[in-house]
Amino acid sequence: MSDEQTPSRSPGSNDTGRGDTGRGDTGRGGPGRGGPAHGGPEPEEIRFFGTTWVHHDGGYGLRRAGAAAGSLALAAAGAVVLRFAFQGLEIAAVGRFVGILVVAGFAVCSALAFRRTWDGFVRRPAPGARGAADTSSQGLMLIGFIGSLLAYFCRSLVEAPGEKLYRAEYAAARERHERRRGARTGNPAAKKPRAGKRR
Repeated sequence: MSDEQTPSRSPGSNDTGRGDTGRGDTGRGGPGRGGPAHGGPEPEEIRFFGTTWVHHDGGYGLRRAGAAAGSLALAAAGAVVLRFAFQGLEIAAVGRFVGILVVAGFAVCSALAFRRTWDGFVRRPAPGARGAADTSSQGLMLIGFIGSLLAYFCRSLVEAPGEKLYRAEYAAARERHERRRGARTGNPAAKKPRAGKRR
């Protein structure tokens, strides 16, 4: 019997030791996630977290700590690079006014990038707002990369960046799936009494 059971434990089977939770996912990325047996919706993957945000397993806490530390370290490195660039402007003697404009420009771009990145974690942009707006904001996000990194750091202290949004969408998708499945399974049950009357 062991030879017959071996093929059934394919790479797509649930081998996480959690058992059948009825949720149709394992909380991890890769072939093991999803719910082929239940046919339900699968959770989306978050960068650096996969689907560990569903059950907070698979090293979720370590991933959050790593994401927070990494983003903060990159932001600090970026600040050092900008400091060197500002010193280069001072050496070039471009003038105090130009120096103030450069610092103010980086500060404004960083603040806008922080806000835009933070908003991306809590809500999806409207379909009509994409396109030209995204193209024009790429330069802004590039200049204000420190603000984006700080937003990622702050969000990682609370949750996986974007987890609240993904969880709400996943719960809504599961609810819609359950309603559709309940409607489909309800129709055959309603037809059974009619078949008994014909007999």
